[in-house]
Amino acid sequence: MAKSGKAASAAGDRAVVRKAKPAPTRTGLVRQARRIYRELAEVYPYAHPELDFENPYQLLIATVLSAQTTDLRVNQTTPALFAKYPTPEDLAAANPEEVEELIRPTGFFRAKTKSIMGLSQALRDDFGGEVPGNLKDLVKLPGVGRKTAFVVLGNAFGVPGITVDTHFARLVRRWKWTEQTDPDKIEQEVGSLFPKKDWTMLSHYVIFHGRRICHSRKPACGACPIAPLCPAYGEGETDPEKAQKLLKYEKGGMPGQRLKPPPDYPGKPAPPLGAA
Repeated sequence: MAKSGKAASAAGDRAVVRKAKPAPTRTGLVRQARRIYRELAEVYPYAHPELDFENPYQLLIATVLSAQTTDLRVNQTTPALFAKYPTPEDLAAANPEEVEELIRPTGFFRAKTKSIMGLSQALRDDFGGEVPGNLKDLVKLPGVGRKTAFVVLGNAFGVPGITVDTHFARLVRRWKWTEQTDPDKIEQEVGSLFPKKDWTMLSHYVIFHGRRICHSRKPACGACPIAPLCPAYGEGETDPEKAQKLLKYEKGGMPGQRLKPPPDYPGKPAPPLGAA
């Protein structure tokens, strides 16, 4: 019988871990996927959106800014942005050059300025300055696609949704939950394996795991709590001591990505922009 994820975690357990076989049937796949979900829920009970925000407007802007950069860099950049433009009306009426300068650290600042000012104008003109709480209206906003919409819906409005970012897409393919590469098709296939109520937390658990342990180039297989369940075990470092050194954020004893993490987060807050 395979060990549980906790028993095979990175705490120095040197027992041989065998690669899990892909589930041969649809029923087997559902069971395997939900077991991984349960294990991840125990490993990351504090999983949360890693963008700092206080309201739906801030989360929407931060999510748009997070394209092609880290959540950490966005979190270090948005305090000054929101201090100067606390409402959609404020940002809609801003000087684009001043906005560009504030968000420059996030990269692609000219295109992002156009997007966040455009969506702010749409919020002001079409939605009374309020972020809509439904997918249909959210994806009409400039720079807002399904991924961004589901981040906002799931974390600001409590509407279940799957966020298919690069980490999520990589892991669900490694686990053989899907062979799709198109985000919309990944969302559909993976979503069918779980109750809708679990979709938002599933996204958090998988993304947390991808950022901390199951990395793109060098997964820390020897420190992975779900190693006995993983069909891709062995693609990364299997030696527990070497794998332990690959862990990131709170798992590796380093700061997280949020300057203001939730109270139950076990790691260290990230430093503000310009801090040593």
